[in-house]
Amino acid sequence: MCDGLKNVSGIIFNIQHFCIHDGPGIRTTVFFKGCPLSCLWCHNPEGIPARRLLSFAESKCALCGECAKICPEAHVFSEAGHELLRANCPDGLLDASVEACITKALTIVGKRVTAGEVIAQAARDRHFYENGGGVTFSGGEPVLQKEFLAALLKLAAAEGLHTALETCGYGDYAYYESILPYVGLFLYDYKETDPIKHKAFTRVDNALILENLGKLHEAGADILLRCPIIPGVNDSDEHFKGIAEATLRYPRLRGAEILPYHKLASSKSGRMGLDKAEEYAQPSAETAEAWRAKARSYGGRIIDS
Repeated sequence: MCDGLKNVSGIIFNIQHFCIHDGPGIRTTVFFKGCPLSCLWCHNPEGIPARRLLSFAESKCALCGECAKICPEAHVFSEAGHELLRANCPDGLLDASVEACITKALTIVGKRVTAGEVIAQAARDRHFYENGGGVTFSGGEPVLQKEFLAALLKLAAAEGLHTALETCGYGDYAYYESILPYVGLFLYDYKETDPIKHKAFTRVDNALILENLGKLHEAGADILLRCPIIPGVNDSDEHFKGIAEATLRYPRLRGAEILPYHKLASSKSGRMGLDKAEEYAQPSAETAEAWRAKARSYGGRIIDS
């Protein structure tokens, strides 16, 4: 069975080793491409499109024109410099264009890999997992690649690796139920309590997300709520009260984690030709602690990050 699972493939944009904020212990985190949400503050905008992306670091460009020899309709050179017209470059020419770039100004974000290749990397980190670590599947949204994620979870289980799944909860519950035996911990996003605000901030309603949270809790899943807080967006008393009430409504939750906003997205968005993510004020450590205190004042079981 495992040999067949090893050949199942999917698209990821990074494997990050020695992570300490993606679940308990030291983790190997696998970032999937594709997400059904489009959060205003997303710090991994490269994870939203399911397709591979061409990234262009203009400061590294030597204006040599080698990429234009591969794809002249996409790489236009003039006195103004190098203009990249991504829509004119078919996916089949991305790799050749990048290989032609001698300064590495062009790179591809996203690659197709097999489940066997991913788990082999995670297994090599095994000696770092002795204090409760393991492999975390993040994104993007992993459940969009159903067959790939299921193969990874089953292979990780066969290797004896602890698994964590970071999910926005916006998916088919029947699928969540099918992978439940292989997920050690759900890192479950709780982005906004008010459904109207949730749709304004993320482009989707939160009804399905909350329904799936309740069903997973009832099924006995190990769940930690992860609550990104963005200044001036969802740092309201109503939301902190909602976070607290969720930890009380679902007593088997580990609790909730307050995750203060941090600036990562804007520079990445520009390099990949994506719509620029909104930027917000960077909260201080004191502000973040005040947010935790506010949620605790409503009775919330808040986990220190």
